[in-house]
Amino acid sequence: LQNLGARRVCLMTDKNLSKLPPVNAVLNSLAKYGINFQMYDNVRVEPTDQSFLDAIQFAKTGEFDAYVAVGGGSVIDTCKAANLYAASPTSEFLDYVNAPIGKGKPVAVPLKPLIAVPTTSGTGSETTGVAIFDFKELKVKTGIASRAIKPTLGIIDPLHTLSMPERIVANSGFDVLCHALESYTALPYNMRSPCPSNPINRPAYQGSNPISDVWALHALRIVAKYLKRAIRNPEDLEARANMHLASAFAGIGFGNAGVHLCHGMSYPISGLVKTYKPKDYNVDHSLVPHGLSVVLTSPAVFAFTAQVHPERHLEAAEILGADIRTARIKDAGFILADTLRKFLFDLNVDDGLAAIGYSKADIPALVKGTLPQERVTKLSPRPQTEEDLSALFEASMKLY
Repeated sequence: LQNLGARRVCLMTDKNLSKLPPVNAVLNSLAKYGINFQMYDNVRVEPTDQSFLDAIQFAKTGEFDAYVAVGGGSVIDTCKAANLYAASPTSEFLDYVNAPIGKGKPVAVPLKPLIAVPTTSGTGSETTGVAIFDFKELKVKTGIASRAIKPTLGIIDPLHTLSMPERIVANSGFDVLCHALESYTALPYNMRSPCPSNPINRPAYQGSNPISDVWALHALRIVAKYLKRAIRNPEDLEARANMHLASAFAGIGFGNAGVHLCHGMSYPISGLVKTYKPKDYNVDHSLVPHGLSVVLTSPAVFAFTAQVHPERHLEAAEILGADIRTARIKDAGFILADTLRKFLFDLNVDDGLAAIGYSKADIPALVKGTLPQERVTKLSPRPQTEEDLSALFEASMKLY
């Protein structure tokens, strides 16, 4: 920040983290180098449009020339939004929100530098141009997607993840797992449409491509090797460090290729939450952690998408431990689905959507909440109807 010539820095975090070592390390560093800053610690875990607006208001009145976000995806995404709207003070909130919920306008204003210090190993938000929130009025998650909001710098330090409790390690790890699987199996970049002639109108998510494939597979191999260790032994620094890297690697992959159905369907699963409160999360509101909402549909989703690129689904299953020596290519989806179920069962994951408070009666609302998520659902290698989505939600009610 000193080298950037920053005079007024906005430090964003949440109430829990403000008392923990990662924020302390940042505060000590800012004090040591005489950096003038103001701290905003009111970020909501799983942010809403209102919590974004509160942070944006803080950023607008502070007239900051640089930002530091210390936290998980919720904090980093909130800080991205605050930076964007403070740099574009006359914009309405919905101007930059993804269509069809918002106007999805391209970002044409210069933003201030943003340094992201992730404290979870999941979202990869320090590498992406995406900021996700709950749009309360519609009870659905949506977001802002533009390369312009990508952080200037991500500081990947596994020591910052040591304060993560077990279930947060697990749920954020599931996000990495799905980022890697979805971006590797997404619609290929040369089949995606529309293809705007001006790059500013190009979506942040391009479809799977040879570069994102490298990151996705690399992240998937690390998850297969280290996620269980990171969850079972909080002192396992090698596992924690590797998962922290895997989160950033998967972020570089999906931040360019995009995700598809697990994520598209997860947004209403989070948005329509009733009374579920996850273990290890110190929050005053019901919530389905993002990684959990994504992974619960993964067996059903990959069984559905596998008919398009079965060899990729089979390769993913093998990386996750399946023996595919005698496998038939047409069984790729079932093999990957079974491998994922076994993986989740081993890690004590809730038994499907029913275990977090949903029933068949909720399926129409869940489908309705998935339909506006075209930014990601259109990247599914296999197009889906409303009936397909209903069947996928139904198949995800129970996993084991």
